[in-house]
Amino acid sequence: MNMSDVKKVLVRVRVNGEAREAEVEPRTLLVEFLREHLNLTGTHVGCDTTYCGACTVTLNGRTVKSCTLFAPMANGAEITTVEGLSKNGKLHPIQEAFAACHGLQCGYCTPGLLLSTLQLLKTNPKPSTEQMRKGIAGNTCRCTGYQNIFKSIRAAAAEMEKR
Repeated sequence: MNMSDVKKVLVRVRVNGEAREAEVEPRTLLVEFLREHLNLTGTHVGCDTTYCGACTVTLNGRTVKSCTLFAPMANGAEITTVEGLSKNGKLHPIQEAFAACHGLQCGYCTPGLLLSTLQLLKTNPKPSTEQMRKGIAGNTCRCTGYQNIFKSIRAAAAEMEKR
């Protein structure tokens, strides 16, 4: 079978609050759908094996690694990517905290870490260090040594508590 003969499927989602759709091959990964079809390149492709977490997004309110799902599996879903964190040009408190506390270095893992932190703080607004470790366990950072990431999470939690 010629790959051009593969029947495409229409995938409709709400991404960062906006209705979006595209026709894709059924084997298109969600991360590819976001990056290549919707031009949301903040979600990174890291390992394609679920290990690194650079492709983490929220899908219907839960974090998922978008390299593990086919785009048609997300049809009808509500998705948040890193681009959806800031509002009206203002950074989310998590983004501000990661910048202020040096919770990033090269930045490759940062989009996934930001979304995992968002999920963590939604379910546990005052996490202990151990709870933070578990909350971001699916995200690998090769640069920071994690101490400033934990400092960033604490600062974001404190700021979000004020709001």
